[in-house]
Amino acid sequence: MSSLLMASIGAAVVATSFLSGVFGMAGGLILVGVLLALLPLPAAMTLHAVTQIASNFWRGLLWWRHIRWSAALPFNIGAGVMVGAWSLLGWVPDKAVAILMLGLSPFLVRLLPSGLRPDPSRAWDGVACGAASMALMLGTGVSGPLVDMFFLGGKLDRREIVATKAVCQVLGHGAKLAYFGMIISDPAGLDPEVAILAVASSMVGTSAARRLLEAMTDLQFRRWANRLITVLGCYYVVQGAVLLSIR
Repeated sequence: MSSLLMASIGAAVVATSFLSGVFGMAGGLILVGVLLALLPLPAAMTLHAVTQIASNFWRGLLWWRHIRWSAALPFNIGAGVMVGAWSLLGWVPDKAVAILMLGLSPFLVRLLPSGLRPDPSRAWDGVACGAASMALMLGTGVSGPLVDMFFLGGKLDRREIVATKAVCQVLGHGAKLAYFGMIISDPAGLDPEVAILAVASSMVGTSAARRLLEAMTDLQFRRWANRLITVLGCYYVVQGAVLLSIR
């Protein structure tokens, strides 16, 4: 892998980890788009998983006092059940379809009636959302919009959202790493140097974001989180549609 490509990956990881460190979201959505543009889909998904595991694990450690296990445990139970079901399919989606699904997901979640929108204080909502987000994770590489709506739908403050989501995402990205790295019939290899670079870069970006998150209010956090989800969803819908149209 060329030095320029490695530098590009490192810079993208630092920037997107910083964004995720502030909002607990959006960084992974941007990063997967960058990696899909630079690498084949299985390799991009594998590297994205390694980066997100490191970033979320480090974020969870930084905010461990704010983790709400009553929301995290049901979510992870649902996700674990879906891993077993999905791994039987052994399916790797087409790149254009993956990007289009990624863009549509936040808008589909917002179409739900208010009474059906997920709430992290309800255990069964956590199980259902965990299963659905894991299906999206393995189908597109990320599940951010669905997970974001789950946590924003409750009464958790910004630190609790960032910390608890980090715990949930460690399992999600770990399952994705196993799926794209070992379970599918054509597994993706990962250069150890690139993996080390990605892990170190994710820790740098996550640590740098802590002060900004502390300075924000919960209202500012929620307002900007929703704006980010909308902008990124629109971008990926357009990108996926263009890729499908030029076949």
